[in-house]
Amino acid sequence: MMAPVSGRDGGSVCGCKGIRRCLICETCKGKTSEPEVVHHFLYDPETKLAVCKDGEAESFPFPGVFLWENFISEEEETELIGSMDQDVWNPSQSGRRKQDFGPKVNFKKRKVRVADFNGLPALSQKLVLRMQQQPNLEGFQPVEQCNLDYHPERGSAIDPHLDDSWLWGERLVTVNMLADTVLTMSLEPGLPERGLTGEVHVAVRLPRRCLVALYGEARHRWKHGIHREDIQERRVCSTYRELSAEFLPAGQQAQLGAELLDIALTFKGTPV
Repeated sequence: MMAPVSGRDGGSVCGCKGIRRCLICETCKGKTSEPEVVHHFLYDPETKLAVCKDGEAESFPFPGVFLWENFISEEEETELIGSMDQDVWNPSQSGRRKQDFGPKVNFKKRKVRVADFNGLPALSQKLVLRMQQQPNLEGFQPVEQCNLDYHPERGSAIDPHLDDSWLWGERLVTVNMLADTVLTMSLEPGLPERGLTGEVHVAVRLPRRCLVALYGEARHRWKHGIHREDIQERRVCSTYRELSAEFLPAGQQAQLGAELLDIALTFKGTPV
């Protein structure tokens, strides 16, 4: 196994907890098991179909993915990464490092603490305005931004998961930087109505500097993750989340939601 590395791009501190794994802690925790039966599909952004990789199964509609290639320019990417690297990257799960711009949340107890939250970072303001010009992202007002740093020497990955839907709203938006990668959508126990039992994976290719948004079934039914083997070089992403209906006008926690939005959209934030 590759020895832990140090420095800005590597990092020797492991942030894994529970069943999470990275190359730093894998020798003592062991590797996670893979599902026995997996059907592999590839997402076609033009037809919006999941196409079987080996041709043995029929393609099927895959709604809820919006891909915007070249969302940012090379110059903007350089500026964004340079700004992020001036702040501290904190160890996170599965070999990632992170920077959080958002309220502190206890999802189990359903509590939100505004205390140290001081807004999204300044450079995100122009990106959010650009997002809002696209019909699929009309009215998108993020209250949280999470920057994640992936590196192959740490075995960085993110396990398949569904984002919380109590606090976070319909659209999850991510800007992919520094490297192409693959977002793997997974569904278990598959699609028995299509004769696909076991687990179904749909690979969504993410070009460098693209934006991807998940909504509908891709947001609420299919888990999303990034496999270790799909991180071949340093990759950084920024994920933006909007509020759920409970925190919007007419919702039970509308007042708290308004406070969070007021803070977020000052764009004067530092990592919390």
